[in-house]
Formats: sequence, structure tokens, C-alpha cells
Amino acid sequence: MTPAEIKSAAVALFEAEKSGVQMGLLSVAYPKITMDDAYAIQAELIAQKQAEGLDTIGWKIGLTSRAMQMALNIDIPDSGVLLENMVFSNGARIPPARFIQPRVEAEIAFVMKAPLKGRVTREEVIAATEYVTPSIEILDTRILRADPASGQNRKIFDTISDNAANAGIVLGGGHFDPASDLRWVGAIVSANGQVEETGLGAGVLNDPVEGIVWLAQRMDLYGQTIKAGQVILSGSFIRPLECPPDTLIEADFGPWGVVSCHFE
Repeated sequence: MTPAEIKSAAVALFEAEKSGVQMGLLSVAYPKITMDDAYAIQAELIAQKQAEGLDTIGWKIGLTSRAMQMALNIDIPDSGVLLENMVFSNGARIPPARFIQPRVEAEIAFVMKAPLKGRVTREEVIAATEYVTPSIEILDTRILRADPASGQNRKIFDTISDNAANAGIVLGGGHFDPASDLRWVGAIVSANGQVEETGLGAGVLNDPVEGIVWLAQRMDLYGQTIKAGQVILSGSFIRPLECPPDTLIEADFGPWGVVSCHFE
């Protein structure tokens, strides 16, 4: 894609978010789009948001589970950027006009106390983490999930361009040791009191810490760095849950507490 096409795609994505009207698939409009193109569109989209005064507060990792990777026919995760207007308090009530087609996932969030860059080890990730905490990620899609003319489903390039479908985060209140065995940290996730999903941290690349290892290496390819104070969503260990109006989501992390939000 040309620089002009990348900027145009980012502008269209930003307008879709503002208007609440989804745009067409970039993978249809630009059949030769590459992974680098998609991350360039994402970077331009974030630059536009930063130009309007929004600060970056962290990063998210997506497509870490084997099931989701198989569904999109890929073998690597993706990543997106967390911005300050995406943070909701635990138990927040979310207005119906805020998102287009919200969904949620349960994740372990890492809060960093030191920067990470390049090829880091698992031990270096743990040493750079101040604490981990339970969280809910809110997903949204500013791009149609399928092309109405051809029926083609959105591809990884569409998702990455759309900031990895990131829309919001709800953080729990507890601070926990990142050196604990996060593979066994799990959640029971309910919608309006009905258990919909359960999962363990092992669903994230067999260890959520490995998600941060992957992210640091990917970011290095694009000249980016994980900074001290940033929040990193390490990846979901449940399938995304649809959240139509009047949906109460509760993610029960057992001894780590409950994280919730209510879509009005």
C-alpha cells in the first residue's frame, strides 16, 4: 500500500469509530495488503488519536489462543495500543452509544515498572513487571465482520489495522506477584448470571508471560518499546462474548476477585 492509501484507511477507521457506522473490509479494498501495511495503518490511526490529545497507556496482545489462530488461519498473535480513554472502572456502566458491536474477553494484565525492548527472556519480563491484575478487555469492530457482496470474512490484516479490535479495559483492584504460576490463574465468566466461558492462563501461549516476551520482540521490529508504567493485556483465555444492550458481565477470578461491567 502507498503512504496515501495507508493514511486514507486510517482516516476511514477513525471516522467509523466516531460515527458508529462500520466500514468495509480493507482486505477487500486492498487485496495485496500485508502485515506491515496493517501495522502501518494502525500506527497512523493511533497518531490521529494522539493528535486529538489522547495519550498511550499500554498495549494489548490478541489472538494468543490456538483456537482463535486456527479460526483466522494464522500462527502468530497480533497487538494493539491502549489509550487513556479506554479505561473503565471495575463495575462501570457503559453507555449504549459508546461501542458498535462490543464483546469481552478475560485476561491477565501486566503493569510494568521498567521498560522492555527487543529479545527479552521470561525472567526479564517478570523482573520488569510491578504486578499483575485480573482484567476484562472490551473489543469492538469498526470494520464489518464479513463483506456483504462476497461473503468474505475479515482477515488478520483488517483486525490489526483496526487496532487489533481494541476498545476498552476494565482492571481489577488486586495486585499479584508476576512470578506466580499464571498458567493456573483462571476465570469463570458470566453474562447476566449465566456462565458462558471458563478458562486458564495456560490458554495464552501456555503462559501469559510468553505473550509479553512476544510483544517486546514484535515491537522491536517497528522501533517501539514497552515503557515503565504501561499496562499490557497479555491475551484472552476465553472466546469473545457478545455484549448486546443490558448485558452484565462478571469475570470471577476466584482469589483474585471479580471484574465486571454492565453494557446499558
